[in-house]
Amino acid sequence: MATLAGKPVTANGLGLMRMTLRNSCLPDEEAFKVLKAALASGANVWNGADFYGTPDENSLHLMNRYFTKYPEDADQVVLCIKSGVVSAKFDLDAGPDAMRGMVENSNKILDGKKTIDIFGPARVDPNYSVEKTVEGLAQLVKEGKIGGIQLSEVKAETIRRAAKVAKIDMVEAEVSLWSTDIFENGVAEVCAELGIVVVGHTPLGAGMLTGQLQNPSDLPENDYHRMFPRFQGENFEKNLELVKELQKLAQAKSCSAPQLALAWIKSHNGKPGMPFIIPVAGARSESRVKENCADVDLSESDLEEINSIMSRFPVAGNRYPDFVAKLAEY
Repeated sequence: MATLAGKPVTANGLGLMRMTLRNSCLPDEEAFKVLKAALASGANVWNGADFYGTPDENSLHLMNRYFTKYPEDADQVVLCIKSGVVSAKFDLDAGPDAMRGMVENSNKILDGKKTIDIFGPARVDPNYSVEKTVEGLAQLVKEGKIGGIQLSEVKAETIRRAAKVAKIDMVEAEVSLWSTDIFENGVAEVCAELGIVVVGHTPLGAGMLTGQLQNPSDLPENDYHRMFPRFQGENFEKNLELVKELQKLAQAKSCSAPQLALAWIKSHNGKPGMPFIIPVAGARSESRVKENCADVDLSESDLEEINSIMSRFPVAGNRYPDFVAKLAEY
């Protein structure tokens, strides 16, 4: 069994972003049911950020309230927190002093109800070398303020440089049927080599791979993915063709499209040269989190069919709009 921050983990995780969205926070009564269902389903890697929401209502505040009510769950959960965003334009500060201040603020919000198991910057700060950032984070680990270090959306070379400074516990990357970059750019390979767990964010393509989006207007008005090229104009229509083909295969296997998409990610685990990958799908209901955590076996024939579909219906549009892409290393 894989471990992260010294705790056993499964190939199921939970993304916390959608629980504390601005103007549509999930009430605690509902959020707590989702969190309980996640733990019961084995999804104990919870992926949050201090910018998932507002400074007064984000992942950290939700965690404080949940673990106040259920303190017995705290040691079971691997809490991963991203930080470093200092403006609405996604400007970053991942300097050692900024990282220290953000960790201290995060721990203040958590108020001892939960320790931060894994912490790191949301992206690489162009104003600081990754070595400088990791040096600062390593000191915070030494002081016991965080349990381990994560990097997000980094290329293979950056991971190698960082790992020479201190142990990197986790790398967060977008991984899904329409974001296969890490299998082609060396990121998966280097994480496997160095024993780094990969947390796959947006594993359902921000809802696209669920089959529930039939046109761009189906995205919530406050969903920033409306600005992403893959959800716009002709790109959306072409990507919908891919989704429809995947839905056909899911129906043939008597599973849901999300289950198929998540099973494909998890099918890489245990293969030579592959790291342990934990997709962290978001959920706002008990039924959704249980569906996402259900096991679906994919045969070699299934995997070949998926590869065929992906080659016949290539994804249209870049992953990010320009103002976000400049902060990602690939």
